[in-house]
Amino acid sequence: MKLQNDLILRAARGEKTERTPVWLMRQAGRVLPEYRKVREKMGGFKELVETPEFACEVTLQPVDILGVDAAIIFSDILVLPEAMGLPYQMIEAKGPWFEKTIKTQADIDKLHIAQADDLQYVLDAISLTKEALAGKVPLIGFAGAPWTIFAYMTEGSGSKTFSVAKRFLYTQPKLAHALLGKITQSTIHYLIAQVKAGADMVQLFDSWAGVLSPAQYKEFALPYLAEICREVKKTKEVPITVFAKDAFFARKDLAAIPCDTIGLDWTMDIAESKALIGPGKTLQGNMDPCLLYADEEVIYRETLQMLNAFGPHRHIANLGHGLYPDTEKSKVKFFVDTIKEFKFQSNTVHAQS
Repeated sequence: MKLQNDLILRAARGEKTERTPVWLMRQAGRVLPEYRKVREKMGGFKELVETPEFACEVTLQPVDILGVDAAIIFSDILVLPEAMGLPYQMIEAKGPWFEKTIKTQADIDKLHIAQADDLQYVLDAISLTKEALAGKVPLIGFAGAPWTIFAYMTEGSGSKTFSVAKRFLYTQPKLAHALLGKITQSTIHYLIAQVKAGADMVQLFDSWAGVLSPAQYKEFALPYLAEICREVKKTKEVPITVFAKDAFFARKDLAAIPCDTIGLDWTMDIAESKALIGPGKTLQGNMDPCLLYADEEVIYRETLQMLNAFGPHRHIANLGHGLYPDTEKSKVKFFVDTIKEFKFQSNTVHAQS
């Protein structure tokens, strides 16, 4: 089915676009009252993720309500460790929690490499969403990056320091690579299955990249990211985005990975990032989500500044992290509309009248 709006795919491939495309991390979520109504029908977050019909419904909401240029399947990065044999709970107001964590070789041996059918509910949600979109916009699939998944599997929950996970890297590096290898193979199977189910592009979220040193990131993260990108592209040449939050030190190294787009958070200077990464990659981001607490005049001015800094080519507008749940829906819509209404003329951004 031919896409009516393929701006994001063209931007990711480095092709010319009529305007800057935009989507938002966590665009399907608590910022939308419509999402909260669906959530109330379910027993909890996991139940929503694991019910394809409802996951499809909330995936579609921001496309219709906010007017974004892509849908991203409603799911969670932690479905993968559960598919490998390490179940998790999502505790309200606290986040994810694993009753068991990975500590030894025996623990790693008990895990299995996830196959497509281990995550059939996600694939069903993708198929339903793809059909419901009817070519309106592309559908983005995603997975957690191996290091971030490793961090949760060893730490057992979120953390400010992930000291348990990092201690594992320092004290048991061979075991760490063994676990990262299993996560990587599972992620490859998972993303390939997402593409076959209908995802038009995929993103790897390395949410905890910034807690590692540059040397650790080179050893325990970058090779696995590169392997996933290579293997997924062998199956189908879909655009791949890598978003390594807070990994300002890795921007030049990320440029060498066979991905198409690199996500930037708001702490990463745009001009510096363009110089480090080079012209061969599309950049995504990188507005501070807290901007959307401001009034519309400030949002307009800052958004204009961001667009002008990135320029008209090889940019996918987004936030530098996910939407915060207490953001006003009207402010989010204003941000999206501001981006969609701007045109680049003679290297300057102008508003449409």
